[in-house]
Amino acid sequence: MQKLAVTSSPHLRAKASTRSIMLDVCIALIPAGVAGCYWFGLRAALLIALCVGTCVASEWLYQVITKQKVTVGDFSAVVTGLLLAYNLPANAPWWIAVIGSFLAIVLVKQIFGGLGCNFMNPTLAARAILFISWGTIMASYPVASGNFVADAATGATALATINGGSVGNVTILNQFIGNCGGVLGETCKAAILLGGIYLLLRGVISWHIPVSFIATAFICYLIKDGAEIALLQVLSGGMLLGAFFMATDYVTSPVTNAGKIIFGIGCGFFLFVIRAFASYPEGCSFAILFMNVVAPLIDKLCAPKAFGEVKKHG
Repeated sequence: MQKLAVTSSPHLRAKASTRSIMLDVCIALIPAGVAGCYWFGLRAALLIALCVGTCVASEWLYQVITKQKVTVGDFSAVVTGLLLAYNLPANAPWWIAVIGSFLAIVLVKQIFGGLGCNFMNPTLAARAILFISWGTIMASYPVASGNFVADAATGATALATINGGSVGNVTILNQFIGNCGGVLGETCKAAILLGGIYLLLRGVISWHIPVSFIATAFICYLIKDGAEIALLQVLSGGMLLGAFFMATDYVTSPVTNAGKIIFGIGCGFFLFVIRAFASYPEGCSFAILFMNVVAPLIDKLCAPKAFGEVKKHG
């Protein structure tokens, strides 16, 4: 008699393997990485390489020590390393990258069972720990200089200016091309959108989370501050990077389309609340992490009823 393997839901069928999906994500992240290196210098490239290398090495070493199957070939650790680097200031010291990468892979991902078992996004969890532990370093952003030349000067981000109640010298064009302060992978919104469109066309992600996320935040700011500030808020900080590349994480987001829309609305709303009313100007990471924890409840509420199910009375 043939034995059947029974696993927990969701039971999804797809032609794409984990490796091919992660390779697509890596390809989609290339434009943002190139833009980050252009605006912040070759130090940004070294930081990306260090994060990716540490993530891969941490996963390999942990799996060897615990005598598990080594899965670094699925490129999930590479994606984690890329996203973590993109969430760091380009002038961050090397040890910040190493500690963050180790925390993301070992503490958040592997200890909970590896790929598919973590309850929150490893990259964002590691970034939150780094920000709480070394806030001054994590909030010190180099000024974009361009032409692959690093600039040691630091300055206020567009979010800090906008949240202060005025547009100042922040322009839509500079935000779109990346000529602004911020972490190395979130500044060039054109590159992020290019990667996001690639993932949508490849079917790696669906529109539900990114659109509901961005639209909710935009509408909240449209009501509060008007159209110009609302558009600048969308183009500032990590909203687009988070909406396309981190909120859409298969493991930590809902399964159903309705659930994804609720999840995206929650991310956009909490991002607005944190940015508008808290002392911390950026709220993308914490908004997504909060919704990661709520995702199982959303799945439970949005789960389709079994065919033929009869509602119980009394």
